[in-house]
Amino acid sequence: MESDMFQNISPLDHRYRASDPELAAQLREHLSEDAFVRCQLEVEAALTETLAARGLCRPEAAEAVRRAARDVTPAEIYERERTTRHNVRALVNAIRDRVPEDARPYVHFTATSMDILDTARALQYRRVTQRVLLPRLGRLLEVWIRIARREANTLQIGRTHGQHAVPITFGFAVAGYVERLGGRMEVLSLSAANLRGKMAGAVGAYNAAALFFSDPESFEREVLARLGLEPAGHATQIVPPEYATDFVHAAVSCLGVLANFADDMRHLQRTEIGETGEAFDPLQVGSSTMPHKRNPWNFEHVKSLWKTFMPRMITVYMDQISEHQRDLTNSASSRFIVEVLAGLALAAARLERESERLVVDRDAMARNFALSRDMIIAEPLYILLASAGHPDAHEAVRRLTLEAERVRRPLGELVREDPALKTYLDRLLPEQRDVLARPERYAGIAAQKALDICDRWEQRLSALISNE
Repeated sequence: MESDMFQNISPLDHRYRASDPELAAQLREHLSEDAFVRCQLEVEAALTETLAARGLCRPEAAEAVRRAARDVTPAEIYERERTTRHNVRALVNAIRDRVPEDARPYVHFTATSMDILDTARALQYRRVTQRVLLPRLGRLLEVWIRIARREANTLQIGRTHGQHAVPITFGFAVAGYVERLGGRMEVLSLSAANLRGKMAGAVGAYNAAALFFSDPESFEREVLARLGLEPAGHATQIVPPEYATDFVHAAVSCLGVLANFADDMRHLQRTEIGETGEAFDPLQVGSSTMPHKRNPWNFEHVKSLWKTFMPRMITVYMDQISEHQRDLTNSASSRFIVEVLAGLALAAARLERESERLVVDRDAMARNFALSRDMIIAEPLYILLASAGHPDAHEAVRRLTLEAERVRRPLGELVREDPALKTYLDRLLPEQRDVLARPERYAGIAAQKALDICDRWEQRLSALISNE
């Protein structure tokens, strides 16, 4: 029953399932325990099919294993594990009990548990990346591209250290996130494609396989090729953890880009700034006690998801350490990686929705720009004076800015009245003097840069999403 989900402990299985049923269904399809078991069963079937291709068992035996694998359920495996105290042996027994007697010896033949588990994880992570994560992130990237294009020429004051700096455009600011997210998506895609499997036995030396094959490494490659995977260059009982470490790092750093965007949009919604805003539905409540409040809670929520899942990366790094050929200190901790991937998908989905509805207040941006309009010519002024031969332009302009603040007059007026600067100002080209008179034009190539970034990622995105 649907109400049963509220008996779950993890918020992923009740709050987020209720808030986004479509995404929850996608995540269950690929990240649930059922999905992981299905991947393990696929590995077992691929192993037996390769044995048949090599002539060690009849093709009918491999076909029987493949059919049996379709019928095994996680519930059955967990029930059998009560007796075996071993999850993979429980899975193997569930298959064996469904196949003819002559096929039973070839279930799990030459394999160790981690051949199955590590390979299944690689298969699972790769699929969720291609079928859920990259498409979801791609949809978000498309929204950001549209915003960056639309606002490419929308003047905004740049900010460093929380202070007004020099002009940019809002489209340029958003394009920075387009570039960052696109780059992280490429790294995520590459790291998922580089996830490896193994079929090298108990300590990775092909001890069992070498009893039957003169080329056990070729046998391993054949098994993994059926799953679309490649073997690790060297393995112990486990696949070297760096493949998964790189993959999770790519996911977490991708989530960091989303959190940074969310944080920027949250700050731009401050009352005294007011340059952006979350769309507010007519029946939406902002505060339980202040009826006028409109909180940026969705953007705050994304940052909160990042705070939840980013520290998990430390555990992933710790899981790189395994004693000798393997220990079990990563057994429990590695099971929670699927939650990191779910968190990334949830953050992307929420940001897509809120970015699509993002309110951009161009009047507020113009108003905030005007607050610093008289002072932001300080940078182009000092650079132009230096180009005209002034021996200490930065210091001269710095002193003028202090004087402008003291007497509360525009910096431009003091510059024009300063006889020591006239010689240098006269050497400037008309278009250079125009920037000092109209600082709105001192935005560099912000607008064109935004459009160029949008063009580039529109071209690269389709290939990135379709690369399965």
